[in-house]
Amino acid sequence: MSTSPTPQPTADDPSPEARAHRALADAVREIEHHVAAAGWDAPVRLFALVRTQDALAAEPGLADQLTPEVLAAARADDQHLTSVEQEGVPAADDLERLLGGLTWPSTVHGAAVTVERVMLPPGAEEDLPTDHDAALAALLAHPQRQDVRLAVGVLRSGPAWCAVRTRAHDSDDAVGQGPDLVPGLVEAVRATLG
Repeated sequence: MSTSPTPQPTADDPSPEARAHRALADAVREIEHHVAAAGWDAPVRLFALVRTQDALAAEPGLADQLTPEVLAAARADDQHLTSVEQEGVPAADDLERLLGGLTWPSTVHGAAVTVERVMLPPGAEEDLPTDHDAALAALLAHPQRQDVRLAVGVLRSGPAWCAVRTRAHDSDDAVGQGPDLVPGLVEAVRATLG
């Protein structure tokens, strides 16, 4: 996977749409860094994305839990997002089924998910056995496998942002980012927003 610079939401566009896209990219990066700090071999993690100003209006005590930098950013930009990790997410062997059963209330402006996956280079999957258990064993033992962590966020208004980290290049400056790196997962998260 290339970690060359990807197009970022531009900082010079003051439109609400551009600011929402930048806020989403910032939130997904923050989520990915937060999850990365806990190490590898983690379960699926889900996050509600809410506009920080709205969250502060609904629950003023939240201000005591946020850093002064976050409060200043939220006051300066009504599109600023706060991620709220969802506790008690059931363990899921099938991520699609888990996401397919989720819906978010209208007070949630977006959603994000992190998940770890094993990837093989193009064409390598063709050599895997057809039996599920044998294929899984072969996948996990494959010498060219790549362990990756995917962080995907989507806003109700449409924008999406992805961050991808490989275990082989496990550093914050080697995280690939972009709006459509994992299109299938983007669509699955988008579907949870109704």
